[in-house]
Amino acid sequence: MIPIYLDPASTRIALIGRDALALRRLNWLRAAGAAPDVWSDAPSEAFSEAPDLVQRLPTAEEIGAYHAVWIADLPRAEADVLAAAARARNVLVNVEDCLPLCDFHTPAVVRRGKLTLAAGTGGASPAVARAARERLEAAFAPNWETALDEIALARTALRERDASFDALIADARERLAHHGLI
Repeated sequence: MIPIYLDPASTRIALIGRDALALRRLNWLRAAGAAPDVWSDAPSEAFSEAPDLVQRLPTAEEIGAYHAVWIADLPRAEADVLAAAARARNVLVNVEDCLPLCDFHTPAVVRRGKLTLAAGTGGASPAVARAARERLEAAFAPNWETALDEIALARTALRERDASFDALIADARERLAHHGLI
């Protein structure tokens, strides 16, 4: 797997689903700052409350407008059709808990402000990814957010003074030490 981070401000994302898994993925995407287009032809009561829900499945042409598509809570045959439509249009697709239909996998994530830490197993075991996430949560306390904000401001000021890369690294390490993080 190649880990990457997508900027939700410049990435068109769709979520297609019907029930609890789709709702969980919607909440995960929103926590990351995404505002995905949400599609469902038969939403559960809980999922039907998703804002701006389009109450049908997207056409193949509509799928082609996205960069990434998550699919959850659909029978395999329906997911196959939608995943094939995405791939035919060079759209990355993830079908929840169906490795053969996934171009990418959704990691377990820890967020400390702008610091995003992800643990993934390539879909082999979400339970292992969750355990790794729990370890990361313990290892990276919430005060990493404050430290990173301070380091980012200092980095901007140092770059304006044409500081070297080594100077930027040294300053960041010093500030992390000051916060007791290293």
